[in-house]
Amino acid sequence: MIRTSKPLLAGIAMAIGVAGLAAPAMAQRDPAYAKARSSGEVGEKMDGYLGVVGSSTPALTAIVNDINIKRRALYTQKAQAANATIEEYAFAAGCQAILATSPGEKYQAPDGSWKTRTSAAPERDPRCPA
Repeated sequence: MIRTSKPLLAGIAMAIGVAGLAAPAMAQRDPAYAKARSSGEVGEKMDGYLGVVGSSTPALTAIVNDINIKRRALYTQKAQAANATIEEYAFAAGCQAILATSPGEKYQAPDGSWKTRTSAAPERDPRCPA
C-alpha cells in the first residue's frame, strides 16, 4: 500500500498534468491498443498501469506489457525528477489516467473492481489529488 502525503501526490499530479503522459499518448496511436481500450478489453488501473479486463490473449498481453514497460520507464525518470518513489509517481499517474478516461472506457475503482466510465466522474481513490 502506498503511504504518502496528499501534498506530494498533488505536486506529482500537477507535474503530470503539465508534462502529460507520453507513453499512453504514444500507445494510443496503436490501432490494436485503441480497439482494446474502446472495446473494454483493457483499462486504467489505480497503480498507474494498464490492466486486462477479463480474459486475455497473447496479443492483448503483449500490448499491455509493452505499454506498461514504457510507462515504468517514464515513471522511473519522472519520479527521480520529482523526488518521489516510482510507486508514488505511478499512483499519481494512475489517478490522472483514470480521471482522463472517456465514457465507455474501463477503469479500476478503489475497491479493485472494474468499472465502465459514464458521463459522471470516475470513482477514484480518496488519496488522489483533486
